[in-house]
Amino acid sequence: MLTVSGISRSFGAHRVLDEISFEVRPGRMTGFLGANGSGKTTTMRIILGVLAAQGGVVTWRGEPVTQPVRQRFGYMPEERGLYPKMRVAEQIAWLGQLHGLSRERAREETMRLLDQLELADRADDKLETLSLGNQQRAQVAAALVHDPDLLILDEPFSGLDPIAVDTVLGVLRERAAGGVPVLFSSHQLAVVERLCDDLVIISGGRIAASGGRDELRTKHGPPRFELVVDSDAGWLRDHPGIRVVDIDGPRAVFDIDARTQDQQVLREAMRRGDVRSFTPVVPSLDTIFKEVI
Repeated sequence: MLTVSGISRSFGAHRVLDEISFEVRPGRMTGFLGANGSGKTTTMRIILGVLAAQGGVVTWRGEPVTQPVRQRFGYMPEERGLYPKMRVAEQIAWLGQLHGLSRERAREETMRLLDQLELADRADDKLETLSLGNQQRAQVAAALVHDPDLLILDEPFSGLDPIAVDTVLGVLRERAAGGVPVLFSSHQLAVVERLCDDLVIISGGRIAASGGRDELRTKHGPPRFELVVDSDAGWLRDHPGIRVVDIDGPRAVFDIDARTQDQQVLREAMRRGDVRSFTPVVPSLDTIFKEVI
């Protein structure tokens, strides 16, 4: 498990990180979210030793992170860092060797990954001849080639079309299923919502919210329900303890205050006629994000 404990960092008089703490647990996908300038990339660079913290500590499996430990991490930066003039497979295999793989093993892992990422037919092409989306897939392969113990990915889905997103998601899920902790940032909240098990939301250099995806939905979402009846649902506007959010004839979405029980509302609806559905409405990640930042 990766643990970030009380990390702080300033650039001049500007406090970029203010004693932030969170965990990235084995076998779980942790989405790291925040607006531009919130401190996401700075945090990732501190974990990787590119920047030094000015307070706090980063530990891996209970021990401080050293350079040999970082050698077993996989990192994908937001900015593209591969060499445009080198051939795709050649440079990914070379990076695998830099992480300690034999030449043969590095080549095998490279071709396996390129096949998974549907880039095998471009293995001998120069990187600069690939589309931006395919260059992004190559970046993912470069982060994974040495079979890392931890994955840290900064905007891994940038520039990918929906089909490519699904391809990359499948590869990352496979790694997480094998027990690898995965920390990734993304501005594509719909993708994060599909992928992540846990969420860390950072705002202004501080952790605004963290925890399991379903836990945060329960914590930050109001008790909201959707009711569909056979007749008009307008009576809900006058029902005590209810705030109607949206209503359209027989369908209504509404919040319930702490003193009102959902079963009371359901019983009243059934007293008035047939009920087609009565379901809780789970808040989206977009709703949670806007609430906490």
